[in-house]
Amino acid sequence: MDGAQLSFAGQEALFEEYDIALADLNIGKDKWVQVSVADRITLLSGMKDGIMKVAEGWADISARKKGLTPNTPTAGEEWIAGPYATIAGVNALMATLSQMDGKAFVDHLPTRELCTGQLGVKVLPHSIWDRLLLSGVSAEVWMQKGVNASNLKKHAAVAYDVPANQRVGKVALVLGAGNVAAITPLDVLQKLVLEDQVVILKMNPINDYLTEYYKIAMKPFIDGGFLRIVKGDAKGGAYLCEHPIVEELHITGSDATHDAIVWGVGDEGRANKKAGTPKNNKRFTSELGSVSPTIVVPGPWTSADIRFQAENIATMKLHNSGHNCIATQALVMPKGWEKGAALLEEVKQVISHSTRPTWYPGATQRLDSYAEHGGTVEKIDRGRLAPAVVIGEITEDTYNRSCEVFGPALGIKELDGTDAETFLIAAVEYANTELWGTLGANILIHPRTIRAIGKKRFEEILADLRYGTIGVNGWCGLGFLISACPWGAYPGHTLDDIGSGIGTVHNAFMLENTEKVVVQAPWRPFPRGLLSGQFSLLPRPPFFITNTRQHKIGKALTKFQHSPSWFKLPRIFLHALLG
Repeated sequence: MDGAQLSFAGQEALFEEYDIALADLNIGKDKWVQVSVADRITLLSGMKDGIMKVAEGWADISARKKGLTPNTPTAGEEWIAGPYATIAGVNALMATLSQMDGKAFVDHLPTRELCTGQLGVKVLPHSIWDRLLLSGVSAEVWMQKGVNASNLKKHAAVAYDVPANQRVGKVALVLGAGNVAAITPLDVLQKLVLEDQVVILKMNPINDYLTEYYKIAMKPFIDGGFLRIVKGDAKGGAYLCEHPIVEELHITGSDATHDAIVWGVGDEGRANKKAGTPKNNKRFTSELGSVSPTIVVPGPWTSADIRFQAENIATMKLHNSGHNCIATQALVMPKGWEKGAALLEEVKQVISHSTRPTWYPGATQRLDSYAEHGGTVEKIDRGRLAPAVVIGEITEDTYNRSCEVFGPALGIKELDGTDAETFLIAAVEYANTELWGTLGANILIHPRTIRAIGKKRFEEILADLRYGTIGVNGWCGLGFLISACPWGAYPGHTLDDIGSGIGTVHNAFMLENTEKVVVQAPWRPFPRGLLSGQFSLLPRPPFFITNTRQHKIGKALTKFQHSPSWFKLPRIFLHALLG
């Protein structure tokens, strides 16, 4: 829907639709807070069924709109980052709600004291299915100081601490993301289930082709009067943000959009920000991206390690054609490392065979700007359908380390370091102080190098890395797919310095006062991982851009999440082994 083409009458009709939807929700908000836990589980179960009704159409239309052919390996991304991730999130919330009495779900979460004195909470693996389907992957939530094992329950599911008869309903606005299909419904569930608020969802015009699919998927909440889904342009979004019935807001998008809502635009926005007088004073949570680094630590990498990690890096960059808020944008390398050139050459080879087109608006212009500021630039040709990937340097020019490219461009930064530990410390400092945002970061490090540094010392270095999700030998994007992980920026951003945003989403164990998530993946895949003492059943992760069975795995995993069964595992493992 193009706001420039909407007539005055059309705009007024749209605003009237919003008013009706908000009036319904204003009634439904007080009903929602009285809905029992058991009935919430029933609503979520109905949502699972709704997702399965539309899963194939949802994945297919997402693929076509992004220039892909349905039922091909690359189109498998739309299964995994769409219906699969959404159903997985629903399942996780149902499991938590089923143990809400006494917050028993907390009792099953292993905890430990970190080197910093903080509490670490292990959220993956949590079930036998986790151990089989995400073999070798672990995730630990690092809590903020003041949270410990004895008071953890006080920092979990806090909305459910208020007696039902004392709860006060609220209406929240969710401004939908335009890039990844699972983001929007999971953001809606954050407000509904974790924060006890009914939702008006304003679709992003970029992917509002999903509106009817979402309406079927989330029909139980719509029928109950707890959710309304509307379309609209920027004017529609502004109208909703300022509507008196809307009490809270959440956005997955850009910092510029956030600031326009909070402070205003142009001279008005600058004046308001300088004076500290927001135009919009409503509680506002957000997830706004970052210039995400991947830190490559020198070590005893074999040729096979270089090949596998090159696929890993290329995936971090080109999954969803780079239109991800945590797509790797800065590859931080050790200067003079004898294996660095071979790794970069292998990354370029993998990239050259990835022919997914760009589709997010403005990508061409952003790539051109990136190249202008990229120092010595190389463009990796990918054929006539996909633009060349821009690989440049990150120089003293601040542009490419302060602006998220949101497309297929990668900057190389080489840092000195006399040994692996010295380099890693320097790379962490660089990421913290020179790169914009704090959403996600990655570290690729050989297990022998960790042992040489020392496990405790390595944990101390991780503690210094100020990002909301850190992937160790795996993409931090795993933290998005693992619904138990709180997903959001490192805490500390403010409305006048928003960075990567405020608050978290997903977070199926409903943990509050979290600091970061550390996701660890096997250094080597199956079978090499087993031979070196690492447990992994997968020769190649399903989401890798090089996986030739991603579409089949994505569909099979979605069906499994809807109705888990031992009988469905052989098909999943077969596709995984052949991928």
